[in-house]
Amino acid sequence: MGKYLNVGNAGFRTVTKGLYVDKTEMISYINSTLGTSDKLTCVSRPRRFGKSFAAKMLCAYYDKSCDSEELFSGLKIAEDPSYQTYLNRYDVIYLDITLFIASASNIKNVVSDMKEKVMAEIQTAYPDVKREDVLVDTLFNVTESTGNKFIFIIDEWDALFREAKEDTAIQKEYIQLLRSLFKSSLTDTTIEAAYMTGILPIKKYGTQSALTDFQEYTMLQPEPLEQYAGFTEEEVRSLCADSKLDFESVQEWYDGYILGDHVHIYSPKSVLDALRRGRLGNYWTQTETYESLQVYIDLDEDGLKEAVVQMLGGAHIPVDPGTFQNDMTNIRQKDDVLTLLAHLGYLAYDASEKQVFIPNEEVRQEFVRAVASGRHREVAKLIQNSDHLLEQTLNMDEEAVAAAIEEAHDAGTVPLFYHNEQALRSVIRFAYISCVDEYLKMEELPSGKGYADVVYFPKRGSSLPVLLIELKWNKTEDGAVRQIKERNYPQVLKDYGGDILLVGINYDEKSRKHSCRIEKYHKNDSGSVDLM
Repeated sequence: MGKYLNVGNAGFRTVTKGLYVDKTEMISYINSTLGTSDKLTCVSRPRRFGKSFAAKMLCAYYDKSCDSEELFSGLKIAEDPSYQTYLNRYDVIYLDITLFIASASNIKNVVSDMKEKVMAEIQTAYPDVKREDVLVDTLFNVTESTGNKFIFIIDEWDALFREAKEDTAIQKEYIQLLRSLFKSSLTDTTIEAAYMTGILPIKKYGTQSALTDFQEYTMLQPEPLEQYAGFTEEEVRSLCADSKLDFESVQEWYDGYILGDHVHIYSPKSVLDALRRGRLGNYWTQTETYESLQVYIDLDEDGLKEAVVQMLGGAHIPVDPGTFQNDMTNIRQKDDVLTLLAHLGYLAYDASEKQVFIPNEEVRQEFVRAVASGRHREVAKLIQNSDHLLEQTLNMDEEAVAAAIEEAHDAGTVPLFYHNEQALRSVIRFAYISCVDEYLKMEELPSGKGYADVVYFPKRGSSLPVLLIELKWNKTEDGAVRQIKERNYPQVLKDYGGDILLVGINYDEKSRKHSCRIEKYHKNDSGSVDLM
């Protein structure tokens, strides 16, 4: 058992103690690729989404230097027909790239240190095999002499690109090493499979991947491994059943990544820490300071500021991920930033609509902190003003509400063409950003004899009133409230026990002014309707 060759199963044994979610079925998929043209796998996902756990699991399963029968007994993979065929049958080379970087005297020595240390352990394990200057040649000699083939497990493969962003020489040396291992005439002879994890997909040079033979599974294209990208909804429900936290609260805070065929994925770090501590909080985002997010949303790419504001208000933003070069330095346009943030876990990606959005409450709070401390001061001011707007709405201060919406309109975050109710809806979404703290937002909600434009429904445990907002363009705010009542929009809220505020907002294109009318609607003891 070594540090790099056949590291054993101690890492996975530690993982399975305490709160553990069984993800061993993924081994079955990797088994199906062994020795095939699909044997090279690269999985990218955000920090603390279980990448290292999966790497340790695969080491424990394939490593021939240990006996993992007892460790996997009772787990899902033990029921798979391929289980016994490949259990503890291979030489496994495990490379934790972050460890090599941390232990190197100089980051420029990382690749040479890696080759030397791995070569030394191979020579110790196979003293009769000739050592060559090139790693893959030495591996070939082992295979030719013994018939043994290797499985590579490379954790955080892209760490060198992140830690040495500007050092193209070391990056090139690293890519050349990987190509010699996985894209050479000796690859099929010596390597049975490779599994790499990273935060970013394999770097592009132009439009081509640096390692074209790898099958990639990312946050944007995870199929068919989406259920292994984090905890599924079913798994989180099961964990919550044995805890003091209810699933609905955990869902509100941590749900939002919807991968592949509508598989809801949760951050394992967030869920497990919440369950251990018995309270909801920012656990995943604590692994990254908000400065790492702030760097990117402070960039001046055209339209980025407006996109961030829209997403804070709950909007989904179209994105073209095709131009992104899979690194953190070649950021040329807004879509590159948004794509990078999706890979980092700060945004979720809707593959069917090709849109990004802020996934949940935990991440939304991180965006608010980053914006408040960032260089886009007008966005920070908009958030601050939104706090006042919500207070003014609850106080039914119609003139103050109209003035606040006017200010949001003038803040430069509106659509390019402000000439219809849809554009007004965008302004409302921006103006009421702070509602996301206490409310769930629904648009075009079917109710009564039509659709309510915007409804803010209080989150569980809140005593705040529902905000039922109707929008008008070149009409009147009184007409907006009258339509709410005549079409009985509150009907959908008939089982809600609290107050409802009817908010009518009109924009007059000629005067370029917003106006507002607010009435309180609630049921009295007899069940009839009171308007105040």
